[in-house]
Amino acid sequence: MSDPQTPAGTQSESAQAGSDTGFRDLKLDEIRKLIESGAYDVVDVREGWERERGHIPGSRHVVLSQILANPGGMHFKDQTIFACEVGERSAVASEMAVALGVKDVVNFRGGHKAWREAGLPQEAGL
Repeated sequence: MSDPQTPAGTQSESAQAGSDTGFRDLKLDEIRKLIESGAYDVVDVREGWERERGHIPGSRHVVLSQILANPGGMHFKDQTIFACEVGERSAVASEMAVALGVKDVVNFRGGHKAWREAGLPQEAGL
């Protein structure tokens, strides 16, 4: 059955976001709104040396390799944003979180690179 608002065989942009993956893939503007709402946990999945150079204030650090090595030992709350440098590793983490039953999972497409390039505040250290 096709949606009367979209041509047959296509999906609206909002339907595409997460339709195959179970998570939303959002860019900087939407991510900022979610972070500013205070409702979302931000998880940085980059390596420690990357995080030390700067990270999104208030984010927590869980390296992707830890998630992959022990997915059952990970605890992520519903409404979690995963971030890495550009959005690739965080997409893998988002898939894992969805598989673990986490609801409202968001991948930050553009990641810390987009955050830095926009001149947004960062914290240093782990």
